[in-house]
Amino acid sequence: MNANPYRAVVVTVSDRSSAGLREDRSGPAAVEGLRAGGFDCADPVVVPDGADSVESALRAALAEGARLIVTTGGTGVGPRDVTPEGTARVVTREIPGIAEELRRIGASEKPGGMLSRGLAGAVDAAPGVTAGALVVNLPGSTAAVGSGIPVILSVARHVIDQLGGGDHT
Repeated sequence: MNANPYRAVVVTVSDRSSAGLREDRSGPAAVEGLRAGGFDCADPVVVPDGADSVESALRAALAEGARLIVTTGGTGVGPRDVTPEGTARVVTREIPGIAEELRRIGASEKPGGMLSRGLAGAVDAAPGVTAGALVVNLPGSTAAVGSGIPVILSVARHVIDQLGGGDHT
């Protein structure tokens, strides 16, 4: 297991990408942005839409020591867009300001940005979770990822440090 306290995992949530019917572009874009921001981040994990698959992917990433998990996709209003519901099963405490800022930026770029139902929240250390982590849902477009990763990077290290008992800086 990697001891880097700034280890990230990206989870792409897409029926079509998981079935090999569409190339995943948002996941690799998120990975690239996180790596550029100094996070240790493997290639994205791709799972089908569904609250159960999202929950399972998040729990697996936490068990492997991820301190930041970014999901892409499944945040809209379509019948299979249930990434927030799967995420809500895992986070201990929501951090609504992050999701609000992501929606504000998204809506300023495109009116549909206000339709994202993405969550952001903290997962406290517990059995099966080696250390606290930040989880953030992003929409599945590369534009939303490009706008969202800088927002996440602006607070991620601070949140991770706080979850580990660090002092306010």
